Amino acid sequence: MYIDRVSAVYFSPGGTTRLCARETAGALGSFDEYDFTASGAAVRFGGGDAAVFAAPVFGGRIPAPFAESLARLEGGGAAAVVIAVYGARDYDDALLELADAVSARGFRVVAAGAFVARHSMVPQIAAGRPDGDDRAALRRLGELAGAKIAAGDFTAPDIPGARPYRAYGGVPLHPAANRARCVKCGKCARECPVGAISADAPHKTDNARCITCMHCVYACPNYARALSPVLLAAARTKLKKSCDAGRRPELFL
Repeated sequence: MYIDRVSAVYFSPGGTTRLCARETAGALGSFDEYDFTASGAAVRFGGGDAAVFAAPVFGGRIPAPFAESLARLEGGGAAAVVIAVYGARDYDDALLELADAVSARGFRVVAAGAFVARHSMVPQIAAGRPDGDDRAALRRLGELAGAKIAAGDFTAPDIPGARPYRAYGGVPLHPAANRARCVKCGKCARECPVGAISADAPHKTDNARCITCMHCVYACPNYARALSPVLLAAARTKLKKSCDAGRRPELFL
């Protein structure tokens, strides 16, 4: 079967998930991009399409805003590759959850992969990932998926995980702004995927809404937003015990 259109669909607060989606989509051909980090458009796909879906892992799950955005898509029998990007601890049920969400919208999942990237809260963990080997594996995933599609093979891969999915308990750390550095440009408020930052008071964070995706930290042009150094130090110690930066890519076809 010939692929008419390739798309990369992702939720990427820090940019590494976007990189992963692009590597795999590029192995399938020229592609369109749909960045659902701050918003999600309604998009219709068809049987000749192939879409790469990539999501970061938060507490063993895919981000809730991304799951909500996926509900606005129409798969129409298009082939799909799903990718979970995690910070070296574990991806738990996230890859399975993403595959289920995509399948529920009418896509046919033909391949999946789990890849390590630098940890969003503690970037010293898995620093430099995805590295050259990771990128090669991402491209290999696209090539293998393309070969399946070309052969008319739409069998679903056996993806690890459990249903019901792991309960998401949230994260007790939330970024806050340094008032001296914050110039109230509003960029963080405009781009927050859950509306946890007010345009009128961008130095504040609604912790009840915040999912600690860290996008506001990466997006701030004045480096005004950060996690509490004290709480971050405690989290760093805990995460170093549970994360294994030596984990290698896992492909499922």
